[in-house]
Amino acid sequence: MLILISDAFDDSLPGILSQYGEVTDDKGRIAETDIVLIRSKTKVTKEYIDAAPNLKMVIRGGVGLDNVDLVYAKEKGIAVHNTPEASSAAVAEMAFALMIALPNHITKGDASMREGKWIKKELKRTELAGKTLGILGLGRIGLALAKRAKLFGMRTIGWHPDVYFTDWAEIIPTMEETVAQSDFVSLHMPLIPQTKGIINKDMLAKFKDGAYLINTGRGKCVIEEDIVEALKSGKLAGFATDVWYSDPPENSPLFDAPNTIFAPHIGASTEENMKRIGVIIERLVSDFAAKQ
Repeated sequence: MLILISDAFDDSLPGILSQYGEVTDDKGRIAETDIVLIRSKTKVTKEYIDAAPNLKMVIRGGVGLDNVDLVYAKEKGIAVHNTPEASSAAVAEMAFALMIALPNHITKGDASMREGKWIKKELKRTELAGKTLGILGLGRIGLALAKRAKLFGMRTIGWHPDVYFTDWAEIIPTMEETVAQSDFVSLHMPLIPQTKGIINKDMLAKFKDGAYLINTGRGKCVIEEDIVEALKSGKLAGFATDVWYSDPPENSPLFDAPNTIFAPHIGASTEENMKRIGVIIERLVSDFAAKQ
């Protein structure tokens, strides 16, 4: 059995998986591959699958599966798995870090000091305590963020299509009602047809004036041009994102927008999370090998 590690994982993973077969990172051997391990970079498209006649399993280290053609994989009898339970703490902490950094002007303060400027009077901070956090998508990561926000004294509300009760957030019936009440909005939705471009000028018009928006979900859930206009008009006080239309982004209009913080899709890239992902992958490969 050939296991192809196509993207970056914990350094210990090849050794762990070697008991089940040959492990390689040579993408030129895709035609021989039985199991491929991917993260965000590798796209398992119809063409990719057609180039891998021996492929039996795809394991995505992470939550979303929008970089896998699930329909075609099913047609070809290829099992597809992800590791959603691994990343909750890592991504929730990333979202929280961005949510703290935006209203506290951490990046502006750092940059100005390095430039020899003293802009203490210009940097007006805002506290999280007492503010309302609206979470769009109350899955594992959204709930992990809600727990942390509660401890900071925030009111936590949220919307999810099939979550009706949780101890960590007040469930709001619609997205529109959620954003209308929120000082901070954090996105934790998968990229599916219903969520693509869901944060657009119409939805942004329903936000509170001066709200902050954080996206650690999927880049294409927002319309970047509409985010830029909301930032320039002051409708949004700030926007922070760790996710993009592509990795890396190409010619994003966001780079010219004010009051932003950007990260290169590192939400899941903690040492601890990569080890958790490895544990889940080892279990999936072990189960697969036992059936052969």
